[in-house]
Amino acid sequence: MGLEIGIGWLTLLMFGSLVILLMAGLPLAFVTGGLGVVFLFVFGDAAMIHILPSRIFPFMTDYQLSAIPLFIFMASVLERAGLIEELFDVIYQVLGGLRGGLATATIIASTILAAMVGVIGATEVTMGIIALPAMLKRHYNPEMACGAILAGGTLGILIPPSILAIIFAVVAQQSVGELFVGALLPGLLLSGLYILYVTARSYINPTYGPALPVEERVDFRGKLILLRSVFAPILLMMLVLGVIFTGIATPVEAAGIGTFGALVVAALARRLSLPNLKQAAMTTLRASTMVLWIMFGASIFVGFYVVEGGQQFVTDALLATGLGPYGILMIMMVLLIVLGMFLDWVGILLLAVPIFVPLMTSLPFDGLFGLPGVQPEDISLWFGVAYMVNMQMSFLSPPFGYALFYLKSVAPEDVTMGMIFRSAVPFLILQAIGLFLVVVFPEIILWLPRLAYGD
Repeated sequence: MGLEIGIGWLTLLMFGSLVILLMAGLPLAFVTGGLGVVFLFVFGDAAMIHILPSRIFPFMTDYQLSAIPLFIFMASVLERAGLIEELFDVIYQVLGGLRGGLATATIIASTILAAMVGVIGATEVTMGIIALPAMLKRHYNPEMACGAILAGGTLGILIPPSILAIIFAVVAQQSVGELFVGALLPGLLLSGLYILYVTARSYINPTYGPALPVEERVDFRGKLILLRSVFAPILLMMLVLGVIFTGIATPVEAAGIGTFGALVVAALARRLSLPNLKQAAMTTLRASTMVLWIMFGASIFVGFYVVEGGQQFVTDALLATGLGPYGILMIMMVLLIVLGMFLDWVGILLLAVPIFVPLMTSLPFDGLFGLPGVQPEDISLWFGVAYMVNMQMSFLSPPFGYALFYLKSVAPEDVTMGMIFRSAVPFLILQAIGLFLVVVFPEIILWLPRLAYGD
């Protein structure tokens, strides 16, 4: 029999220990798993030891999770084939004649990349290497240039095929296909808001985003020739999303199609070599094992907390605020942003979602300002996509937002950390507007899944 402790003190002890060990620089997977095992043996009983296999084994045998290494491998092959650089080059040549055209090209290229790869780190680093020097060379405002890369890169967490959506679906017992379809319009909405902002700011103040000099521009025929070089990867993206949205294939099957398609596209570009394949395979191995180990560790940690009554404690604490369903949702969203300053997205999902989703599905969301609300059967899907929109904010939130450090790692020395922090602020505001819109107008999320899958 373990030691007796109140749930309030247990909450403080568990999450306090987690924060201290993470601040000491220890890996999240081993901190959560290690703490979970320690607390289980100290405060649990013999029966609770069954938590270990019962939490881990379902992840090991979950069919939907096999999409993760496939999509990561697809992204790695396309990256190694140099197609990301070509994509940006084509879009910037097409749009370069407009004010703010390079920033717009960065966001559009990031949106397309998000639909191809679904991995934030790869997009942020690659666009930081390619797009940032191109914009600075043409005298773009450094903060707007950095902001466009930061915001565009975070779209990978939302636009399908998002790795986050796959893990959320597994944890929350939600359809991956529905999450993919539901996330598409919010992703395009945010991309549109970013483009509108950089374009408007460049036209209000031309020094922020000057147009390309006339001698560097390409005529219409040249643009068509350029577009031909990225036709294959864009066709691959449309094929992968198309088979998911039409229901022809499951997300796992679509990932297999995409992986094979990426190999074909790389071969057509004459970049399919053994060294490139080996590097892509190693990248996939590292990223996939990192995600799975975090899932194992966090599920043990949260599993023990839930068994000890933690979920009921959090539910009671939130209901005690008396703020109503939308007020509780707002508290959750703020908590997720705060967690995003310290944890990575996999850790946040596995620590917060198992506790938040049951509470959300038990509350009525009848609509704000007299607008239509959300039906009980749609709440899990709606909250899932709203959560994914929120995760973009966590990536940009100073002081420890991951996207900020991805960009700093490849930025020129004269681009300071303070400059990157400031560049994130306008785009954080745009993301907050996007989050507000999907909460107030839930049909932005629900309309497309209803169209694709029916009621």
